[in-house]
Amino acid sequence: MTHPLISALAERYGLPSVDETSIDAFLAPAAGEPAHALLFFTGDPEQRAETLDVAVVLPEILAAFQRRLRGAVVTRAAETALAPRFRVMVHPSLVVTRDGAPIAVMPKIRDWSEYLERIEAALAPDAPVMASEERPRVAFTTSGGAARAGGAA
Repeated sequence: MTHPLISALAERYGLPSVDETSIDAFLAPAAGEPAHALLFFTGDPEQRAETLDVAVVLPEILAAFQRRLRGAVVTRAAETALAPRFRVMVHPSLVVTRDGAPIAVMPKIRDWSEYLERIEAALAPDAPVMASEERPRVAFTTSGGAARAGGAA
């Protein structure tokens, strides 16, 4: 069951819920819509008290950036599948995207001034897209004679 504050984001503020099948359609802006979106990865509000704090602040953030930013809530069932794509490692998190690519991730609750600064920076036309997640690389070396290039064995 969804917490009433999370449900209110759809019921009172009209924020859509997105999952693996609907995320790309949401991120593709319709004519006249902003290219930037704000995704809310809630996590379990029973385990993460900050989720409800972010749920309260989210409509205020969207109001502060109206006509520059669209919002959606990622369904709990889709969070695990979508988190790597949007570089989410901590719940709750807000993710600013442009044309479907993550620009900024803001985990947990933040000061209002930090939200304003980070989102404003992410909305800049030259804001860089976050680098794609790379897997750790391991280099193997040997101590044998073949490892010494051009040296005497």
